[in-house]
Amino acid sequence: MAYRLAVTPTLRRAFCGAALTALAALSSVAVAGPDEDKSGRPTLSLSAAATSEVAQDKVTITLAHEIEGSDQAKLSQQLNQLLENTLAEAKRNTAVTARSGNYNVWANADRNGRITGWRGRAELILESKDFVAASKLAGDLSRLMAVSNVSFSLSREAREAEEQRLLAEAANAFRTRATDAAKAFGFSGYAVKQLDLSGTGTVTPAPRAYAMAAPAMEAKAADLPLEGGKSTVTVSVRGTVYLQ
Repeated sequence: MAYRLAVTPTLRRAFCGAALTALAALSSVAVAGPDEDKSGRPTLSLSAAATSEVAQDKVTITLAHEIEGSDQAKLSQQLNQLLENTLAEAKRNTAVTARSGNYNVWANADRNGRITGWRGRAELILESKDFVAASKLAGDLSRLMAVSNVSFSLSREAREAEEQRLLAEAANAFRTRATDAAKAFGFSGYAVKQLDLSGTGTVTPAPRAYAMAAPAMEAKAADLPLEGGKSTVTVSVRGTVYLQ
């Protein structure tokens, strides 16, 4: 008998081991009535999903700095130097990943469209699963660039681990429902015709934004409470079985 599986990249490895095991918590189940395919055997379409909330384990802190000037080339040079110095200092902290973010230089114009000056903005992005280290580094760098945004997310490793766990639950729910449905329609069992897997995730809280201030006036980011929220992870199993 042939099986056709369609899996998402993050679930492919997990499905190989977990699809054959028994699984236990069902978030939602939908059952369609039996139908017949070209072979003449009745088929049944089923779907099951397992969902959980996982603590976000990754913080992203955006630092930014804006300057104004009358000379575009000089302004760009100053902004580049500031970003280079800040990035070099940030990369000395091995617990935090640092990279440059958005970089813009634009003209200020009067009512007649005449350029009156230039303005530039550069961003530095800090990412880490160590909230304490990230907060301290952002505080140390705030003398150069102000904190403009803080957001939290679920790391890829944590998401994949949770998807693997949920796959076992969703697969068990699918098997249980398929068995119960087959009996309800007067059949002794079932055989899998096709399976499709999918995984989704949503973030509960919105990113927290901070108004930019001059670096000398900025409160240290280490004084900010860095506590992530929850991400909802869902694994869905949809498929068709032969009733027998």
